[in-house]
Amino acid sequence: MRKLFSYLAWPVTAGLLFGLILVLATPSLRYALGQQLHHLLPSQNQQPISYADAVSRAAPAVVNIFSRKRINSPRNPLFDDPLFRHFFNSADIPQQQRMSAALGSGVIINKEGYLLTNNHVIADSEEIIVSLYDGREVKAEIIGSDPETDLAVLKIPPKNIQSIVLGEPQKTRIGDVVLAIGNPFSVGQTVTQGIISATGRHGLGINVYENFLQTDAAINPGNSGGALIDAHGKLLGINTAILNNKSSGSGVGIGFAIPADIAVNVMSDIITSGQAIRGWLGIEARTLDDNIIRTYNLQNSSGVMITSIYPNGPADKAGIKVDDIITHINQQPIVNGREGMNLIANVRPNDDVQITISRNNQTQKLKATVGIRPKNL
Repeated sequence: MRKLFSYLAWPVTAGLLFGLILVLATPSLRYALGQQLHHLLPSQNQQPISYADAVSRAAPAVVNIFSRKRINSPRNPLFDDPLFRHFFNSADIPQQQRMSAALGSGVIINKEGYLLTNNHVIADSEEIIVSLYDGREVKAEIIGSDPETDLAVLKIPPKNIQSIVLGEPQKTRIGDVVLAIGNPFSVGQTVTQGIISATGRHGLGINVYENFLQTDAAINPGNSGGALIDAHGKLLGINTAILNNKSSGSGVGIGFAIPADIAVNVMSDIITSGQAIRGWLGIEARTLDDNIIRTYNLQNSSGVMITSIYPNGPADKAGIKVDDIITHINQQPIVNGREGMNLIANVRPNDDVQITISRNNQTQKLKATVGIRPKNL
């Protein structure tokens, strides 16, 4: 056995000695080996990765919102007793009401005291209190809201407040690190970290107009209206919704934020015009499916079919007809009706768009001047 060991040990020992001599004799190998060891060993001067600077820049602009609403409470069961109702007129029975406190977050957008939050946080509120980063509490005025994007604009006294720096959500990439700041479950301002999981999410049925940033940063009740920021502390979006596990009610790591550029545009419209201003084409359309394609013997497999046109609307004036298939708007392919609606909504009224249609399987390009949807529609 010892003989076998000596036979095996000699080649190994010889190989190690040869390698050591080669390294010592060759400066370039010594340098390369030293560089590899340098990268493997932690540097004493290297700081741990931290987003504390980003949080310190953005956190003072994120506020807690408490909105009080008057709601009808269940009345006393005695009022439903037949004997009681026999002696008392049911019309005279008072309706019991109580105040309910709704909780959410908001983001101060500018030094004038305008802030953004979600419409569902403040809807039907009789009083709104904003708790600032430094602990002060101030009353907020509702400037306006846009239920179709679930955004609302509030105004607070602009004394000693800090606004957030706007980022560039349109340049955000999947995998970018993001931080969510808000007041979940009323525990106080909280920061969670994740990445951008997807961009341009729509068709979720959350809002009428959808173009969400999706993130796995933890977003919980109370985070609504709070900030989604990048690694430099700049605002990327307004946190607005989470995807819940219906059986447990808990989050599943999927949250959605309205991109900051869209939110700020809605805010500007509300401040100047009292409502969000969106482009309108004046059509109703249906997304192509296999049944429509077979019935009409269509060559196009994607797009939307026009089902009705509003008289004297932008589409009518452009020459678009019922049964036309819209395949592109401004050279962007249209996959479904919601996508087309979102594209037109982002065009300012009186601007022109190029509409590519298929009529009788023949492609045409038409120019339409986008309008504003009438208030009665």
